[in-house]
Amino acid sequence: LKRMSGRSVAEGLALVRSTIGALAKEVGADPRLVAVSKIMPVDVVMEAYKENQRHFGENYVQELCEKAPQMPKDIKWHFIGNLQSNKAKTLIKEVPNLFVVESVDSVKIANALEKACVSVGRKEVLNVMVQVRAFRPCFRFSFRHPHVHLWWIPQVNTSQEESKSGCEAVEATTIASHITTDCKSLKLMGLMTIGKLGDPNPQPYFAQLTKVRSEVEAHLKLPPNSLELSMGMSGDYELAIRLGSTNVRVGSTIFGGRPKKEKPAGGAASTSEGAGRGGARMLFEGGALSWLGGWRGALAVTALAAVSLTLLQAVRRAYCQPPEPSRATPTRSQTKVKICLAALKAARHSTVHGLGQSP
Repeated sequence: LKRMSGRSVAEGLALVRSTIGALAKEVGADPRLVAVSKIMPVDVVMEAYKENQRHFGENYVQELCEKAPQMPKDIKWHFIGNLQSNKAKTLIKEVPNLFVVESVDSVKIANALEKACVSVGRKEVLNVMVQVRAFRPCFRFSFRHPHVHLWWIPQVNTSQEESKSGCEAVEATTIASHITTDCKSLKLMGLMTIGKLGDPNPQPYFAQLTKVRSEVEAHLKLPPNSLELSMGMSGDYELAIRLGSTNVRVGSTIFGGRPKKEKPAGGAASTSEGAGRGGARMLFEGGALSWLGGWRGALAVTALAAVSLTLLQAVRRAYCQPPEPSRATPTRSQTKVKICLAALKAARHSTVHGLGQSP
């Protein structure tokens, strides 16, 4: 079947495999290809399966739980979307051939998966990856005022969606350590991140994940490069492989464009080929306000700050200035001085008048 891209699924898959094969020889590695099949119907996904594709990625719990029973049992499912803790048991129970959860971004999610594996009685250890929320500073903007000193350091999240997940880079070691020591049903497989959609230079995001991996391995006393790196999608998987990715998530290049779909109850929306990324941790990011990350954002914040400070000054002058003492009502000290002056004046007048009289 021809997809929206003009290629069949088989042709798209062959193209990606050919590219990965050439890069594998170049870097001396053998990265895994995960075909991201979210929102795609079962018959379309089966086209890739018939071409010997076995690793598939899904973003939504509900969709994966509906799709997995209709697909062959030898498929290795990757869950790459934003996972809510109350959906962990459903995911583990309904998808016995779940290969890995790539989007563990907190101790809470790790504990939920551990508890679900024990409750369901899963026999195989579940692979997990810690999802690191990569950031890239755009610029530093300073606004000074006599009473206000504002620093605005915007950072662009690697996601442009409303729902975001992923831990901060400094949290990755803590989560990884918790998984290895306290979650016996889980196996730390590696780290995952995703570059900003449409960014022509995703290298900083990938470089950051490589650095975080080194820190985690050193903390856990693991051999160098023993943890996998899941990074790279349709638009940047070639660069990701060159920078050390061992797991690439490719969707649109294989399956073509996806039909629009509302958020299902089983998971939140995320990027077209990767996990959704972390809560509202940045001001003015994603959605209709994503443009505030550039020079327009600086102008907007400058104008907003100037108007706000002008209004504050007006309010301060109108309501916050202490009233000046009324001249019509003298103070107690002034009254005393006036009485003393009057008494001195009267005494002087009396003395002068008395001197002027004859004895």
